[in-house]
Amino acid sequence: MSARDNEVLVVSCEDDPRAEGRVGYVLDEVPPGELTDYRWTVAGLGLLIGNVLCHDDELEWL
Repeated sequence: MSARDNEVLVVSCEDDPRAEGRVGYVLDEVPPGELTDYRWTVAGLGLLIGNVLCHDDELEWL
């Protein structure tokens, strides 16, 4: 399963609270593992917000 380019709504984000309520897209091609503490890499959230790492329960898949 590839999650790459799927749109997501960031419901909450421990990594960067400024990302909350924004829509971005997933960069990962495979489900996250130990390296990222089982968090998805989300990009495209805004000009001043870089890529963030979010747990599955912090995201709403669109």
